[in-house]
Amino acid sequence: MLDQTIPSPESMQKSIHTAISIIETIIVGKPEQIRLAVCCLLSSGHCLIEDLPGVGKTTLSHALAKVFGLNFSRIQFTSDLLPADILGVSIFDPKSQAFNFHPGPIFSNCVLADEMNRATPKTQSALLEAMEERQITIDGSTKKLQQPFFVIGTQNPLDQSGTFPLPESQLDRFMMKLNLGYPDEKAERELLSGQNRQHLIHNLQPAITTENLIQLQNAVEEIHVSDALLDYVQLLVSETRNKQLFVYGLSPRAALSLLRAARAWALMNGRNFVEPGDIKAVFISISNHRLIPTEQHSKNSTSLVETLLQQISIP
Repeated sequence: MLDQTIPSPESMQKSIHTAISIIETIIVGKPEQIRLAVCCLLSSGHCLIEDLPGVGKTTLSHALAKVFGLNFSRIQFTSDLLPADILGVSIFDPKSQAFNFHPGPIFSNCVLADEMNRATPKTQSALLEAMEERQITIDGSTKKLQQPFFVIGTQNPLDQSGTFPLPESQLDRFMMKLNLGYPDEKAERELLSGQNRQHLIHNLQPAITTENLIQLQNAVEEIHVSDALLDYVQLLVSETRNKQLFVYGLSPRAALSLLRAARAWALMNGRNFVEPGDIKAVFISISNHRLIPTEQHSKNSTSLVETLLQQISIP
């Protein structure tokens, strides 16, 4: 019989920090991005990482899956990739005189959708139902995906050749968007003088089991948010709908994502209640890929969001 004892916020914080510390031995010099990626996983969301090739996007994905005990699959998106290559296909079996479904790589706990914007919009859209409803519909039947289910999408900057911009509906399915960037001088020296990162990942052992991860994700939903902080979230979301700043504001889905991520951030800090700092810590990563500045603004969306955070006072 499974132990139903609910661990304390402090013990959950300790196990989460252990996992983060292990990942930091693989991805050096990026503590904030690692914490945000873990926060996204705990929030039952999906994470988009946009950056140049070779800065560690795939390595971070592998490390997250290993440390949290998730089975992992990688889909390399290319211009000729088909939806069936992601979801799976039914093949006729002459012996049984029936079609047998062969699951695609989407049937994993952690799915790396590598270079998503190199595939056509038709193929990109194959992930929409899976990411939102944790299921796929194929040949008229619905098939549930494994739990937990975590998609890490990576994309190259849009000014690189051979890319198809992700549509707004696809971007909105990603809870967070992260940028890794180049490592600083100290971190790069550690990379150059240290062991091969693939060898380190291969030797990683899970710090948190899949069952424990589901328990943590359930605990996130129980973190308390006061009415005053709900007012603050509504105020932030309302300000993004200002037509003078952004073409479109944050959707209700984005507002719910902001709340879940703030709850997860509070849990990561050993609390069972949300503070204003939790909302501020995740707000930029939640909103920067959903907002497009109006033409009169020379700032990018991240800079405008940072300005909003500074100008809006906490109720």
